[in-house]
Amino acid sequence: MTIDLAALPHDFLWGTATSAYQIEGAVAEDGRSPSIWDTFSHTPGKIAGDDHGDVACDHYHRWREDIALMRRLGTNAYRLSVSWPRVVPGGDGPVNPKGLAFYDELVDGLLEAGITPSVTLYHWDLPQVLQDRGGWPERATAEHFAAYASVVAERLGDRVTHWATLNEPLCSAWIGHLEGTMAPGLTDLTAAVRASYHLLLGHGLAVQAIRAAVPAAEVGIVNNLSTVHPATDRPEDLAAARRMDGHTNRWWLDPVHGRGFPADMRELYGVELPEREGDVKTIAAPLDWLGLNYYFPATVADDPTGPAPHVRSVRRPGVPRTGMDWEIDASGIEALLLRLTDDYGARKLYVTENGSAFPDVVRPDGTVEDPERQDYLAGHLAACAAAARKGAPLAGYFAWSLLDNFEWAYGYDKRFGLVHVDYRTQARTIKGTGHRYGEIIRSHREGVPKAA
Repeated sequence: MTIDLAALPHDFLWGTATSAYQIEGAVAEDGRSPSIWDTFSHTPGKIAGDDHGDVACDHYHRWREDIALMRRLGTNAYRLSVSWPRVVPGGDGPVNPKGLAFYDELVDGLLEAGITPSVTLYHWDLPQVLQDRGGWPERATAEHFAAYASVVAERLGDRVTHWATLNEPLCSAWIGHLEGTMAPGLTDLTAAVRASYHLLLGHGLAVQAIRAAVPAAEVGIVNNLSTVHPATDRPEDLAAARRMDGHTNRWWLDPVHGRGFPADMRELYGVELPEREGDVKTIAAPLDWLGLNYYFPATVADDPTGPAPHVRSVRRPGVPRTGMDWEIDASGIEALLLRLTDDYGARKLYVTENGSAFPDVVRPDGTVEDPERQDYLAGHLAACAAAARKGAPLAGYFAWSLLDNFEWAYGYDKRFGLVHVDYRTQARTIKGTGHRYGEIIRSHREGVPKAA
């Protein structure tokens, strides 16, 4: 099998992705206030190994070194997130000049290195002060988010044109407010549904704010989506797969495409949405691109006694899995890219995250070879190219992640990076996958098909 690099446009963005809380550290420096993830990670028992992001990869101090790594990889784009509590520590109100200055310097450094910055405004790190006032279940949080978006866009918009509002609102709403295994750690269906609504309202308001500040901006939203398979052909499992698709995919895609929140899921959740006149149009603000984060498919069976959406996960026999115990199925990324194209009329698509965690071993000579991760990367890139050949308007791919980092509730045990990080010394080492990615990028630029 080869990667059909000729199917990808000549100006394809080859990037890497990170998020602020996972790499920056410096959580109490230069005016930054605590986020919900500071609070959650310092709550005993919430994070594997009682880890936290206080230092993480120390990117706040080592960003120049990390840009140099991007240059060594040969990437021409970098997806970063801005820390809301670093820029507006009170959640609303006064702006922190030192917080904005950090991103000013980072953007300038990227541009000087020939790397296009792609800025995500929210990657889950809500200022704790806003959580204390109700968080995303409250409409005011969406309004404060738009004000924060305006601040960042006005400051960086003379150099940044590529913007994402939210990263994976599913995780913020469902995992953070329904399942309780991510910040803020709630298990409340009503709060989760209200949070989902206000996240998408905040997205729409932020689209307006960005475009007002940066008329030439290309604005999108990033969703984590999964292909969904029924465990059997029983009608109950087929219905479960439909519910899972609504919970994971349609609830997030339909509203931003002007279709409203899916009626079947509204009935299933049984929670009245906090709708106001004009919200439908705001949420469906026209987008320039859609971002797809893809890691694994879902296989589900009916579970009428379980929480919404009343499904349980089923392991498909014989399907390989990553170190996260996630199924490996590259066909899913191709199917989703084509679904976004055919069913939702996407004009431009980016794979904004895709990657895998496996145990890494640093060899005596200091190198890190990771053949399983290399195979995952090549297989998924081949599937991306296949989707592009079939008409998906794929414009870029951002590997998750540039660096090993704080992997949320998994702490530092799970490593997704193209670059290995020794958390004790902060030494960075490009892994075999990083070198492989660089070879693929060079092959594309040279017009050479690449063996997967």
